[in-house]
Amino acid sequence: MVIAVADVAAETAAAGFIGRIPVRNIWLLMLYASDLFRTSGRTRVDVERNPDEIADLVAELLAQAVEERQRRQLSLGYRQRCADLSRVRGRIDILRTERRQLLARGAVACRFNELSVDTPRNRFVRGALEAVARLVARPELRHRCRRLAADMQAIGVAGAMPSRAELSADRIGRHDAADQQMLAAAILAMDLVLPSERAGPRPLPMPDREEQWARRLFERAVGGFYRTVLPPERWHVRTGSCLDWPLDWCSGGARDILPGMQTDIVLDDVVAARRIVIDTKFTGIVTAGWRREATLRSGYIYQVYAYLRSQTGRGDALADRAEGVLLHPAIGEAMDEAISVHGHLIRFATVDLAADGAAFRRQLLRLTGQFEGQTPPDETPAR
Repeated sequence: MVIAVADVAAETAAAGFIGRIPVRNIWLLMLYASDLFRTSGRTRVDVERNPDEIADLVAELLAQAVEERQRRQLSLGYRQRCADLSRVRGRIDILRTERRQLLARGAVACRFNELSVDTPRNRFVRGALEAVARLVARPELRHRCRRLAADMQAIGVAGAMPSRAELSADRIGRHDAADQQMLAAAILAMDLVLPSERAGPRPLPMPDREEQWARRLFERAVGGFYRTVLPPERWHVRTGSCLDWPLDWCSGGARDILPGMQTDIVLDDVVAARRIVIDTKFTGIVTAGWRREATLRSGYIYQVYAYLRSQTGRGDALADRAEGVLLHPAIGEAMDEAISVHGHLIRFATVDLAADGAAFRRQLLRLTGQFEGQTPPDETPAR
């Protein structure tokens, strides 16, 4: 079955869906989760241009990966150089030394390896930043990519853009494995394509079709989205944080059997002094109740309430008024309801995984009140 990007929403064949989620959106989730290379096997697939702001998405992933590497210093590599020196370094180029009569001038021609940041890998990333900056729609993202490319050039990544053949010879070793995500994002930026399900000429990973894998992917994608999109100077994003119980006393073996508390995503807004604790679920947001057709799942409410109330009164002002969000995936429907309990706002929201990438982005940003840097006049974020 051929699943094209243009008609994927209208296609209902099982080959185009994982559960009820279009495969196209699974690829987008994999990008946000930086999970493109976690697969159930490689196969040959076709690729298509994607209309859903794929350039902006890949540019954000690339910019975020480059910023992380710059904070930890870009990887160095050896390059071969030839120079006329006053002392021997590496191997002597006898022919050049004699031809130019360097010994008479107290010099010798040498060939040597030099440790440099100007490696094919870094040059490829710099070129990808420059290329994707010409394609993104948002001015601030375009400026961000160009600034990062200029920063790389300023520290010495000034060589020509390498070919794919030259790049393939640059192996990622154990000590520079952190470059893998940055390089993968750069390759995506240069290709700017989205895989489809029909057979094609390129070997790419195929997503796993197990629902359990999709559940974990959804959680990581939401965390990866906020880490990539929210401005780091304002927002601190944590995933998988463990919380401890505020125990006044416990018996000898109680601590060993007490269940742990681990949040999916915690967002700290340092400007507004606001904390949002997000717990992702992969079930319907409502279920059948005893006396009514639809009701919220009580166990989930108890869980997020425990996350919020267990951390209050412990000297953390953000925890004392933290907000909770139960975030569920949905197909073709939307819900965003809220209650306030003991000073804590708790929201019950859905994100439509059948929508396009731009709608997915807007729905997640609405939970934080971030609308590409400003709040629309007709929408006020809930507090």
